[in-house]
Amino acid sequence: MTTTSTHGQPGCLITERIGNTPLLRCEKLTRDLPGITILAKAEWINPGGSVKDRAAWSIVRQALSSGQLSAGKTLLDATSGNTGIAFAMLGAALGFPVRLCMPTNVSPERKRILRAYGAEVDWTDPDQGSDGAIRRARELAANEPEKFYYADQYSNPANWQAHYHSTAPEIWRQTGGQLTHFIAGLGTSGTFTGTTRRLREFNPTIQAFSFQPDSPFHGLEGMKHMPTAIVPAIYDPALADRNIEVETEAAYRMVRRLAREDGLLVGISAGAAMVACLQVAREEVRAGRAATIVTVLPDSADKYLSERFWDEEGWAYSI
Repeated sequence: MTTTSTHGQPGCLITERIGNTPLLRCEKLTRDLPGITILAKAEWINPGGSVKDRAAWSIVRQALSSGQLSAGKTLLDATSGNTGIAFAMLGAALGFPVRLCMPTNVSPERKRILRAYGAEVDWTDPDQGSDGAIRRARELAANEPEKFYYADQYSNPANWQAHYHSTAPEIWRQTGGQLTHFIAGLGTSGTFTGTTRRLREFNPTIQAFSFQPDSPFHGLEGMKHMPTAIVPAIYDPALADRNIEVETEAAYRMVRRLAREDGLLVGISAGAAMVACLQVAREEVRAGRAATIVTVLPDSADKYLSERFWDEEGWAYSI
């Protein structure tokens, strides 16, 4: 059986499968919250398994068209995992080498995926988190500018533009324009920044809440505690109506709850997103307001199954 690509040829380019992810209704989470609807974008449907496929492809597409990523150059970037995997996938598919800087304490699954795609990795100090990886990438780019195209996902406007042009219009279309709140986490901040900017153009009354870890030392892989981290150049703190802090343990509990009660096997940042959604939902119920809350589930649990929290006894589902 063959499929037809948008170019009219048999088959489908891997880049054509990025985006247009389904919007899931989380009914069990809201069964005791009258007037509340929580909807979530299932971003693990993307070919690289995460929301970062959108930003990575936007960055690569612009770099190729501008000639910045030309023949003989290696794409270089710092990553905590998902964007690096997306770059590695695109490099393998489109034929350019990829070098990544990444903390050594990322999950074993991430390391194996990158090895499978053939990416070269510089492992950095886990105690420095993503900031240590950023410093190493900057060093490499400065020392050999002729060798690398430094993608710099934390500063590259093509990151947030991916969500401005794809994620937000999809959400608007899928909800029929009926959403009242948008909630997303802060890592590079691209998802929150781009989606919020476009949604506000559709309807300026939409409430946009960002969330981040509640401390510098956390287990929400890929997310930044902005007060103590290298702040991404694309981050615009003025966009958020409010910023919500999420505890790592609450995210872990939510991940387990979603697996057991909803059949959704999602990643840790997705669990954190649901924690933030429930907090806002309960506030709206107490205020006597109905709400349609939309969030993004960045990836599935596939890259986190080696984490120890899955093996803990006496799981508590209450959030």
